[in-house]
Amino acid sequence: MHIIDSHFHWWPRSIWEQLCKRKGYPRAEPDGKGGYRYLRQEKGSDYVLNVWPAWFDLDEQLAHMDGLGHEVDVVCSIGPFSVCFSELPKEEGKDYAIAWNEEMAGAQKKYPGRVWASAGVPLQDTAMAIEVLDDAVNRLGLMGVNLPGSIGADPRIDTERLEPFYDHVEKLGLPLFLHPTDAVFADALDGYDGALFLSLGRVVEVSVAAMRLVFSGIMERHPDLKLVMSHTGGTLPYQSGRMDKNGKKAKLPQEPSTYLKRMYSDTVSPHMEGIKFAIEYYGVDHVMYGSDYPCWMPTDALRLLSEVGLSEEDQQKILYGNARRILGLRDPEKPAVRQDTPVAVPA
Repeated sequence: MHIIDSHFHWWPRSIWEQLCKRKGYPRAEPDGKGGYRYLRQEKGSDYVLNVWPAWFDLDEQLAHMDGLGHEVDVVCSIGPFSVCFSELPKEEGKDYAIAWNEEMAGAQKKYPGRVWASAGVPLQDTAMAIEVLDDAVNRLGLMGVNLPGSIGADPRIDTERLEPFYDHVEKLGLPLFLHPTDAVFADALDGYDGALFLSLGRVVEVSVAAMRLVFSGIMERHPDLKLVMSHTGGTLPYQSGRMDKNGKKAKLPQEPSTYLKRMYSDTVSPHMEGIKFAIEYYGVDHVMYGSDYPCWMPTDALRLLSEVGLSEEDQQKILYGNARRILGLRDPEKPAVRQDTPVAVPA
């Protein structure tokens, strides 16, 4: 079976090694086990982003996918680390984002037609965000863009100054991958060695971020914006009625759920009933398979999806066809054969 994993994380080690050289915050430090700790600030929440060796070796990651017994292609999104580009000093954030995007483009080139990658952008400055995005698409050939759930510690991704950025993403027809950043709610949900934040904080953050795009009118003003929600849309499919009931003060032309159902989602939920409800809520044409690897095991992700009870046609959509269509994935162009190239003639 041919599968596209729409929620897959590969992080270039070179970026983390560079962050380890920074003196201030944010910065990274080796964990002594082949991974790193990402430190956003000196004091505050006890939450620290820890990443282990499996995040950094793309060859080994793809070998793991080969072991599933299927033909698996992957779409690289950044995940919580996307916050980094927007909380560094402006010019430094730009440099890190471009370096990240160049690494992603290198992976696409190394594995054409099997690895697709999306761009990181620094959102501290709108014009700079657009400049970096254009470079990622036009020079490097990346297929989408990542939207962190916050701009550094600022949760207002709906700020008025970013309207030209959303307008530009819409005009380019790019998928916009929304993922929590771990920069907000961590203080309120601290303790338990990160258990409360990791289990609840991320789904709350992605839900709040998406509703900011709805209540602000960004989704209304940009009807062709392709927003891809992580983690089955967080809490939103299950609280959609509450959004409609209590969201009237936002004075939108349509009910909030109308905009939510225009979004796209993955199947990243360790809960078969949650996956099933997300498919029913968004519609089978708006959902793509994702494993969140290496945070979650593809064997579990595929098993739970198989337990939903989809028809063969709908399963094929979610495992492969929807990602091709929604994300605009295209087979790489084959090099043209020169007319003067000699053709071998069988003896």
